[in-house]
Amino acid sequence: MKLTGKPHAISRRDFLALSAAGTVVFLSGCATNPVSGRKQLMFLSESGEVRLDQENSPHQISADYGAAQDAGLNRYVASVGNQLAALSHRPGMPYTFRAVNAVYVNAYAFPGGTIAVSRGILAAMESEAELAALLGHEIGHVCSRHAAQQYTTGMLGSAAVMAAALVVQQQNEDYAGLTAGLGAIASGALLARYSRANEREADALALEYMTKGGYNPEGCILLMDMLRKMSAEKPGALEMLFATHPMSEERYQTAVREVSEKYQAQKSYSLNRERFQEKTSALRAMKGALELMQNGEKAASSGKYDEAVSLFKTALKDFPADYAGLLMTAKCLLAKKDAAEAEKYAAEARSVYPQEPQALHVLGMAKIQLRRYEAAYNDFSAYENALPGNPNTFFYMGYALENMRRRDEAARHYQAYLRQVSEGDNAKHAYRRLVEWGYIKPQAR
Repeated sequence: MKLTGKPHAISRRDFLALSAAGTVVFLSGCATNPVSGRKQLMFLSESGEVRLDQENSPHQISADYGAAQDAGLNRYVASVGNQLAALSHRPGMPYTFRAVNAVYVNAYAFPGGTIAVSRGILAAMESEAELAALLGHEIGHVCSRHAAQQYTTGMLGSAAVMAAALVVQQQNEDYAGLTAGLGAIASGALLARYSRANEREADALALEYMTKGGYNPEGCILLMDMLRKMSAEKPGALEMLFATHPMSEERYQTAVREVSEKYQAQKSYSLNRERFQEKTSALRAMKGALELMQNGEKAASSGKYDEAVSLFKTALKDFPADYAGLLMTAKCLLAKKDAAEAEKYAAEARSVYPQEPQALHVLGMAKIQLRRYEAAYNDFSAYENALPGNPNTFFYMGYALENMRRRDEAARHYQAYLRQVSEGDNAKHAYRRLVEWGYIKPQAR
């Protein structure tokens, strides 16, 4: 749609082009793969990988309720990750490693080295060697430049730089209804959907890095076996992990063969079970609550909000300061149109973890439902200051301003939103208002 009229605007096509040019550094010709040493066509430079990561990974970390509130757990995960990264093919990348508060089972890497593991997958492990295998696998994706390769071949495409595809919103959300991330979060639309060949390469690198670090390669087999068993017993729990990291019997057998043929001598290395049990003791103590919240997410994603709220509240009885549990409860209450109660849980989440901004967005949504538009606008503004770049924030700020009768400001926010998002109920609402107010010309049919 062509935007004309009062606030200055550019077309969506121009915006995409400028965004791609402004945020990604391109290389012409071939680059050398850090792992294979072979030349390959690569349009995304190393600095481009880092820039893309830095601009977008904070949105996914926040979607997963931020870094785990257990600072000791985060230090532990980072210590294992940093040890392996130093032994990798790209030790100079700006790696960061953290546990995230999400309760679903997943791990992921952004192209510049931001790597996260969920509490859900950490609680299912038994040894540090399994953690090393998991982190080594994600480091392997970074070192092999799998995301950059897919970017080049068009599997990510220029739209990947657009925050609309990356942030914490659900597709079925509207301005008065559901809020960010009901049910499971698709773990970063920016994140690559790896091929089976990518996965095998990352598995091989995980074995290489973890054994260099002194870990028993059986940790890789134990990790895969745990995921296979969980897939059979709780298939929904691994939906997000397997969406990006396809698992197969062939992949498992390949790893078993690799360990037997190449790493037999390293099987005498430690699994470091005791250290892992010690460092994750607080997390393991809440394993039952995590399972309740996993079941709550599953119920919420199926629209069973009463059941989900009951499960979340049961988990919160023993862990009342759990940020993820509080926000998941608030979101389900919003879905039930119980905004006043949702606001209480979101405010408590904000209180227990003020550094993490997602609670501000949920508070803003509750106040939209309560028609407290100025307060909602203030919450969304604070969210935008803390975590800029979420286009949905522009929409809700515009919606609040519209209801405050501040039309010019609302129009500017709606235009900012439409430069990034062109489909869905929110886009239709913003476009309709801009046409009605005379800020843009209606599209020719």
